[in-house]
Order: sequence, then C-alpha cells, then structure tokens
Amino acid sequence: MSLFKRNNTVKTGPNADDMLAKMALSNIHDGVIITDRTGIVKFANPAAIAMTECSGVGNAVGLDYALVIKIESKEGREFTASDNPLTIAMTTGQPLDNHIVCLVTCPGSKRIPIALSVIIEDGGDASRIITFRNVTKELAEDSEQAEFISTASHEMRTPVASIEGYLSLALNPQTATIDERARGYLTAAHNASQHLGRLFKDLLDTTKLADGHVHPHFEPVEMVGTVKQIADGYAMPAKNAKLNYQFGSNRSKSISESRKLDQVVYGYVDVNFMREIIGNLIENAIKYTPAGGSVYVNVRGDGDRVLINVTDTGIGISGDDIHHIFQKFYRADNSDTRTIGGTGLGLYIVKQRVEAMGGTVWAESAFGEGSTFYVSLPRITGEEYEKRMIAVRNAALVQNNTNQPIVNNSIVNNPNGGIK
Repeated sequence: MSLFKRNNTVKTGPNADDMLAKMALSNIHDGVIITDRTGIVKFANPAAIAMTECSGVGNAVGLDYALVIKIESKEGREFTASDNPLTIAMTTGQPLDNHIVCLVTCPGSKRIPIALSVIIEDGGDASRIITFRNVTKELAEDSEQAEFISTASHEMRTPVASIEGYLSLALNPQTATIDERARGYLTAAHNASQHLGRLFKDLLDTTKLADGHVHPHFEPVEMVGTVKQIADGYAMPAKNAKLNYQFGSNRSKSISESRKLDQVVYGYVDVNFMREIIGNLIENAIKYTPAGGSVYVNVRGDGDRVLINVTDTGIGISGDDIHHIFQKFYRADNSDTRTIGGTGLGLYIVKQRVEAMGGTVWAESAFGEGSTFYVSLPRITGEEYEKRMIAVRNAALVQNNTNQPIVNNSIVNNPNGGIK
C-alpha cells in the first residue's frame, strides 16, 4: 500500500475549505476584518479584536466597520470623511495597499501605527477585506535608517558640490584651456556629479518627511489656478524636448472628456508639496516620452475630491512594473529605460507628499501606450474656502502687527482657471 494514498476520512469540499481558511486567519498576527459591500462586519479574527481592543468577536460581527476600526493620520491628525483613506477605499471600491496610519483603540487610550490595506473581492458579493499589522518596530528601524541616510547625504553634498564647482571651472573657456578629448571626459564627470547631487537632494527630501522633520503647511487655494501655474512652468522644457504640452486637455479615457476649464475647485493643501508632486510627474512624462509626443495636464472636481491627472504618450509601464513604481529606488528595467537617467525616488516622493495631505496617487498604463498618473486630494467647498481665507488673513494681520490688509501669497480664485 502506498504511503501517499489519500486518507478518505479527510473532509473535502467548500465547508472544509472555509474551516481551513478561518483556522488560518485565526492564527495569524495581522488583523483581518471582512465586511459586506455596505461595510457591515461579517468576520473579525482574534488579532483584529486584540489590536482594536474590542471586547470580543461577537461584539464586532454585525457592526459597521467604522465602529470597530478607527484611524488617524500617522501624524495624529483626525481624518475627515473626505480624506479618510479607509472610508474612501470602502465606499469607492478602490484598493488600499499598506497605507501607514495610526489605529485608535476602542477605548481611545492607545494609538498604534499600522500598515492598512483594503482588498475588494471580485464577484457579486464584493466583500471588503481589511487587513492591518502593527509596524511600530518597522518604523523605529526605518527612523534609524532615515537618520543615517539624512546625515550621510547632508555630509556628502558638500564635497560633491565642490567637485561640481571645480569641473565647471575646468569646462569654462575663460578659466581653463583644454582639448576636445579632455572636454568630453570632464563633461561626463560633470554630468555624473550633477546626478549624484540630485540623488543626495532626493534622499534628504524623502527622509525629512519620513522622520517628521517636515510637516505640511496647509493653506486654502483654488486648485485649477494652482496646478496651472506650476504645470505651465514646464511648457518650455516640453518644447525643448519637442513635445506638445497642453493644460486642461486630457487624452485619458478614464476621465470624462468634458473639459470644464472654467470649473472652480478649492482645496486645502501645501503649495510647496504641490510643486514637488506636479513637477516630478511632468518631469517624468517629459523624460519618458519620445520627441513628437504629447503631455497633458488636467484638474477637475470629482465629488468631494480634487482629481489631477498628468498624461503622456510615452513608452508606458508594463503590468509587472506598475505595482512597484512608487517604491523607493524602484526603476523599470527594460531596453527603453536603461538609457534614461534617474534616482528612482521621484515617484516615492510624490506618494509621500500626496499621502501627507490626505490624498492618494495611482497610475494607469500599458507598455508602449503611454501613462496617466492620478492624484486625488480632499476638496473643500467655496464657503469653507472663504472661512479659511479669513483665518489666513487674520493670522497674517496678527503676525505683522498692522491693520493693513494682507494679500495672501497663495493663488486666489479665478473662475477662468488662470492666475490673478
């Protein structure tokens, strides 16, 4: 008799599979909550109950998920309905992947940093699977690593700047005389030193926000005008690359083709973060789009969100790469990208900045068919914009100790989408 003969006493079938699945979920350390499409809890494993400090599984099943799992931003800020990543994922059916937030325990006495994910089940039931894990130890290790990278990058920027300066002098005909062969070598060295300098800058940018040294400075702005001003600054680089640049145009099929350039959309954002986000996305679009192609930028209101897209007709991103492009140092590796320089930090910085403002970022692309990057940020009403503008003006008056009106330096309302 074979030792590998199936034991006929083992139960098989859907019920046995369900039992095995529940047994596995009950013995893992990550919290798992499964809800129906309306958000009512159908299952919560012991780890989820322990982490949320609900009194028992029976008290969680049948409740709305929002009563069981409550979150704040990793900086300790309470989310609103429009910028709560869990609420957005649960209501829109848009997946969430390892979003770092703080879990607030049921009594409200503890705050635990967690990596939060939401998976939407395919099929008619469309159940929501919420998973979360304690990342306290990981964040501590990341903080130590970030401190080292920050210190090392800061220290190395000085000698790199010195090298770049001397190479510039050597390449300047007014300060040095060299033959063409030497000029070629020095030009290559100068380009490499500039690339190294950008790498150190990007490293510093990523660590400053990650270790809490940089916090968003929110201000009320009219989003169409804000994004237009930033994006128009890249019209000349696009022209130099022999590309067609358009603001307010949209090649993507995922956004309505109705182009409402006169739409007034308000947001509460950090304008400097917006410059980094839009700048990185447009620079990428220019970099990966061959001459003769196009770059489109568009902004519109989408319910309680502001939706920005940067679309290009470039080389596109493969299905294998698109899930990793926002990771630190990740660069797609193919024959089209190997000759294009980059640090692999630009999109990671974009994701950091967007999430710090309560937003989400994602990409849609196919290799050889161009790409569209979307940024979704919380939207505020016109009334809330006016109230926040009054608060900004009052704060400026107090700071300057004067009764003279202060003009806010942010971009103000212009129904035509331009800049006043």
